[in-house]
Amino acid sequence: MNIAENLERAAHHFADKPAILFEGAAITYRDLRDQVCWAARGLDTLGVGMGDRVALFLPNIPAFPVAYLAIETIGAIAVSINTMLTTEELEHILTDCGATMVFTTADLLPRLQPLVGRLIKPEGVVVCEGAASGYRTLGDLGGGSTERFPARAMDRNNPAAILYTSGTTGRQKGAVLSHGNVVSNMYATGHLLRVDPDDRLLLFLPLFHCFGQNFIMNTAFNSGASIVMHRRFVQDEILTSIRRDGVTMFFAVPTVYIALLNAGIKPSALSSVRYYFSAAATMPTEVAARWHERFGLPVYEGYGLTETSPFASYNHEWEYRPGSVGTPIEMVEMRVVDADDRPLGCGEWGEILIKGPNVMLGYWNHPEETAAALRGGWFHTGDIGYVDEDGYVYLVDRVKDMINAGGFKIWPREVEEVLYRHPAVKECAVVGMPDEIKGESACAVVVLHPGTAASPAELDAYCRDHLATYKVPERFTFAAELPKSSTGKILKRVLRAQGVPAG
Repeated sequence: MNIAENLERAAHHFADKPAILFEGAAITYRDLRDQVCWAARGLDTLGVGMGDRVALFLPNIPAFPVAYLAIETIGAIAVSINTMLTTEELEHILTDCGATMVFTTADLLPRLQPLVGRLIKPEGVVVCEGAASGYRTLGDLGGGSTERFPARAMDRNNPAAILYTSGTTGRQKGAVLSHGNVVSNMYATGHLLRVDPDDRLLLFLPLFHCFGQNFIMNTAFNSGASIVMHRRFVQDEILTSIRRDGVTMFFAVPTVYIALLNAGIKPSALSSVRYYFSAAATMPTEVAARWHERFGLPVYEGYGLTETSPFASYNHEWEYRPGSVGTPIEMVEMRVVDADDRPLGCGEWGEILIKGPNVMLGYWNHPEETAAALRGGWFHTGDIGYVDEDGYVYLVDRVKDMINAGGFKIWPREVEEVLYRHPAVKECAVVGMPDEIKGESACAVVVLHPGTAASPAELDAYCRDHLATYKVPERFTFAAELPKSSTGKILKRVLRAQGVPAG
């Protein structure tokens, strides 16, 4: 078993069919397979072997699937890195996973450059787009060989990918997905969504995220379909592409659907699309209803996490129910439990647990957090929900304080740790507040040391120097003190209930 076998199979049956459409160019399955074999042989020649970690610090460009599938082909482990991370955040991930090579671009190289020579050898950097003197390019990697390089046979439990996700400590930790995890998930996705070789799947969601990487990219290749790739969501470009490239399947987060509705997009602009899907954040029921009314098709929904590869439940193969995330996908079980992990009845709120072939092996280098998350043989999601009498799952809230801003997960403690390093900050709390567009936005309430001063603009700039842009609070406000419990714990629920005043 090997994830990369999906490409070998598609290249055999659909050699001349586009695998990727990107910025006016088409890459056939034959061409993609040849490029992957070229890169895989280059990695093998450089001594990269089974179990070695190779990082992908890449945007949505064709080099991402080429590098990813080459890494899988040789049995190494692909480590996906968010392209919005700072050098400081990059250092944590590269140190944690022990990557020996990094695929990147000339535009992203300045953030990686301070770590080259210290964490990554210069010869371990592969520049896939743009010019960067002194570094190996993706074209150089294969050494001129055009020989086939078949995917190595792997055990289903061999690690295939590490995708970093924030934890309760605020520091990102790597969810380790096996070949079996990803293969089972892409087959389930292809089956439930009815993906076939004639489909063209729109892909503007980031490939470093499990949604884009497994749910869309790997599923498309496994089904012999085409992906219509974009670097990011730019509305006019996406609408032009849908018409030009004949997109049939549209994947997005709720904020994109809200933006398109608010822009007054007409059904004729999306006439080729037969299927809409939303995930990564809860879709407001009124938005789903408006979409169905205007475009005549529902926005199907799913639920899952990076730790579940990501697909866990789907709404729905047979009966779509507004407001639900559906029922478990094939071979997956879900239950709702109380604080002692005892199963609850219909309609009772509790934590959602998941078991199945989609559940990760664990967190890289975090045995204690792995044991806690997978205790009793079930993955503990940290999400609160309930199940109705027909087994449909509904999300209600989150156990932890994680902020979900339009599908981007922000962990308050990570932001707070940065703020606490500012010399004027005495205390701070970062909370999520309702946002009509994003669902939630991060807000920071700050107590300053006596005799010091700091403005919201200063704290904003400070955070941007140390955090990815999406993690920076959208609002900073100041208080004389923070509400606390008798033990001194900051009561964030009180801040949320009171509302954060304008800063």
